[in-house]
Amino acid sequence: MNREKSGFTLVELLITIAIIATLVGLLIPTLSVVRQTAKEAKQKAQLTTIELAIVAFKNDYGDYPPSYANSDVPYLGGPDDYCGAQKLAEALVGWDLLGFHPKSAWSAKGLDAAGGPLTYDPLKKRDDNKDGIPDTLNERKGPYLELATASAFKTKEIIGLGATSPETYVLCDVFGRKSVTVGTKVVKAGTPILYYKADTSGKLIRNIYKLFDNDSLIYIKELEDQKKHPGLRPPLNPLCDASSFISYIKDPKITARDWPYRPDSYILISAGADGFYGTEDDIRNFGY
Repeated sequence: MNREKSGFTLVELLITIAIIATLVGLLIPTLSVVRQTAKEAKQKAQLTTIELAIVAFKNDYGDYPPSYANSDVPYLGGPDDYCGAQKLAEALVGWDLLGFHPKSAWSAKGLDAAGGPLTYDPLKKRDDNKDGIPDTLNERKGPYLELATASAFKTKEIIGLGATSPETYVLCDVFGRKSVTVGTKVVKAGTPILYYKADTSGKLIRNIYKLFDNDSLIYIKELEDQKKHPGLRPPLNPLCDASSFISYIKDPKITARDWPYRPDSYILISAGADGFYGTEDDIRNFGY
């Protein structure tokens, strides 16, 4: 009797493996695109949540948080630099993550306008009730943003101990690129979200949004990354042409003159998956 052969021949097995390998090769890029699309959607949702928190802040104080850079030498950085990204974090979660103080001097050191303990009291000098509890907590508002959504980290944890007030906080995007130890856990932190407030009195695009509002932070990040962030920094010095920044923020629908998106409010910028500001994968609250 002739018996039928069972199982695969070597050729059939190799063909099957080749087909599976081809399908996997086609599937992996698709999964990568899906994963990236999901991250981008999550980032857009985070920006929307931040915008709602900014609106709540404005409702309480009549204006958006400032973004002007506290710096003696714009574009170069300094030990007490305090830029737009850091002021956004203070406004929405507080200088110390315990809420915003209405009398804030918007200082990197968390002190009041006279250098005293009437706001965040980082030196813990105030204890009016003699109960061991800093009394400034009773004067705070917010946080306007839940800390889980804020993804707030100290500047030094994100871009090192450079010249950007390392003990202050920034809000980070969802593209976790750096490992940070929080308590006993290691978590992934993204890139700081840049914040620029519009100067509604400005008649020129460069005066409505100031290039140097976040420059000290980007400058230190460039040093750490050893790579330029195109579009958001002057290529050489403060006297150079800022046309790349203007091109980045201008609304192409307006042709009569260079004019920015959102000239009456503010702009937010996430560096996107590549971690570099000014590139095509940036996620912003403006543009198309």
